[in-house]
Amino acid sequence: MVLKRKAYQKILDWKLNSAGKSALLIDGARRVGKSYLANEFGRNEYKSFIEINFSRVNSIVKNIFDEDIMDLDLFFNKLSAMFGVELYNRESLFIFDEVQRFPKAREVIKFLVEDGRYDYIETGSLISLKQNTQDIVIPSEEIHMEIFPLDFEEFLWAMSDVTTVPFLKRCFDNLTPLGQALHRKVLNSFRQYMLVGGMPQAVLEYVKTKDFARTDNIKRMILNLYREDVIKFAKGYQSKVLAIFDEIPAQLSKKEKRFMLASIDKNARMRTYEDSFVWLATAMVINACLNSNDPSVGLALNRDTTTFKCYFADTGLLVTQVFKDSDYTDNQLYKAVLLDQLGVNEGMLIENIVAQSLRASGHMLYFYSSADHRNRENNIEIDFMIKRQSKICPIEVKSAGYINHISLSKFIRKFKPKIGQPYILYTKDILVTDEAIHLPLYMTMFL
Repeated sequence: MVLKRKAYQKILDWKLNSAGKSALLIDGARRVGKSYLANEFGRNEYKSFIEINFSRVNSIVKNIFDEDIMDLDLFFNKLSAMFGVELYNRESLFIFDEVQRFPKAREVIKFLVEDGRYDYIETGSLISLKQNTQDIVIPSEEIHMEIFPLDFEEFLWAMSDVTTVPFLKRCFDNLTPLGQALHRKVLNSFRQYMLVGGMPQAVLEYVKTKDFARTDNIKRMILNLYREDVIKFAKGYQSKVLAIFDEIPAQLSKKEKRFMLASIDKNARMRTYEDSFVWLATAMVINACLNSNDPSVGLALNRDTTTFKCYFADTGLLVTQVFKDSDYTDNQLYKAVLLDQLGVNEGMLIENIVAQSLRASGHMLYFYSSADHRNRENNIEIDFMIKRQSKICPIEVKSAGYINHISLSKFIRKFKPKIGQPYILYTKDILVTDEAIHLPLYMTMFL
C-alpha cells in the first residue's frame, strides 16, 4: 500500500518551479517517511534516479565525492557505473539519503546545481546540529522542507476516506454544525488517529490489521530507535536528553504543562540542559511551545525562552511512551480515548494532538502565561496563540468536562484591541458565541 502524502505535491511544486536551479532538503524525524517519499517521487517523476544512502554507502562512493567532484563528467560516470543506472540530462534525480552522515555531499550541492544536468533531493535527520554542519559551507542553493507525521486528513486517506475532510472544510468555512450523528462518527475516527498517530509504519499496520496491539509494537520499535539515536548522536549529554524525553508525559499530565526542570533534578539549570532541548527539537522528536508575553504579530520577538512546553511530535508515540514499561494490555489510554473517558491526566493527549496539528499546518507554537499575586485578573494561561489573517488568535483546548473558559475571558478583556478571533477547541460540535468560536478538535487542521 502506498500512503498518499501532501508533501508529495510540495516536492512536485519544487521540481516545476525550480527547474534545476536548486536542490531540495527534506528534514524530519526518523521513520516519518522522508526516504520513502523521495524514492516514490524519483520513480514517478523521472526517467531514472540514484539513491545514495550515506548510512550504508561504502568508502568507494565517498571517495568519488572526495576525489572526483572537480571533474563532473567523471563524477557522474563513476556513480552511474557504481549503481548501474543510466543518467539522462534533466530527466534524472539524485537522492542523498541520510545526508547528515556525510556532510561533504551536502557541501558539493552548490557545484552540482550549478552544473544543471540533474535534480537533487537530500533527506536527513538532525541536519541542523552543529556537529553536522561545522566543517562545511551550507549551500545557498538548498530549499528547506520539513515533513511531519501524517495529519488527520492523510490518516483518513489511508483509511480509504477521501470525502470527509472536504465536507468538514465547508462546515468550517460556513461555521455550520455537523449534527450529532456525523460529529460522533468523525470524532470516532479522530480518536483512532490520536491512538495510532501519524508515523507511516504505524498507520500502515493499523490499516492492514485494525489491531491496536500490533500497531503499538511498531511504535515501541520507533521509540527504541529514537533512544538508540540519542545514545549514538547526542554525545556528551545523552543522559540529559533521555531524562527530558522520559519526563515529557509526566509534565503534560499536569494542569500546568510548562516543563519544570526541577522534576528531573532540583538543582537543574536551563544553561546545562539547553543543548538537550535543542537536540530533541532539531531531531523533530518534540514540538517546543514557547511563552510569548505579548500577543502581537511578532510573537517570536516577545518570547521567553526560559518558559516553555514540550509536546511529542506524534501523539500516537506519546500514547505508547506513557506505558513504555508495561504491556499493551495495561495501557489504559486506549480505553479512555475510545470510550470518551478522558480525565484530567489523559487530557494531555488532546493538547498534544492540537500542537501536532498546528505544526503540521505550518504554525510555530506559542502560548501565553502570566502570574500576578497582587491582582488575580492578570493570572492568565492561554494554551496556544497563532497568527491568522494578520492577527494573533488565542486558542484554548478543552477536554470532555469543559464548563468555562476563565483564562480566555480575562485574556480577551486585557488584549481585545490587539487580538483576532478567539477559538476554543473541544470534543463537541461547532458552536459560535459572542466571545469565541468553538470548534471540534478535528478542525484544528483548518486554523
